[in-house]
Amino acid sequence: MNDLRFGEFHHAGPERCVELARYMLEKKTTVRDASRQFGVSKSTVHKDVTVRLQQVSPSLYREVRELLDLNKQERHIRGGLATRRKYARRRSEAEEAKAEQIDGAKD
Repeated sequence: MNDLRFGEFHHAGPERCVELARYMLEKKTTVRDASRQFGVSKSTVHKDVTVRLQQVSPSLYREVRELLDLNKQERHIRGGLATRRKYARRRSEAEEAKAEQIDGAKD
């Protein structure tokens, strides 16, 4: 596999959509993660692995389609986990601030 990540990947073509598809399948990743890894937009990744890939490699397209469908089914779970982490972090920060206030009042 060519190492076409981090900004060296801006040419359109069959190689890019195949490389994106292989990366996503290998890492079991999302369109967002792949776009971040390859330095292209989410729209570009999505179009490459759906529209363009279907023309270039129908069998690889079917595999990626299954992954995309799975990611779509799971996204509400990932969103819920992200919200849980967000509020846990806020609660922790509030507790730390309160502890600092108490410690400051003792001095």
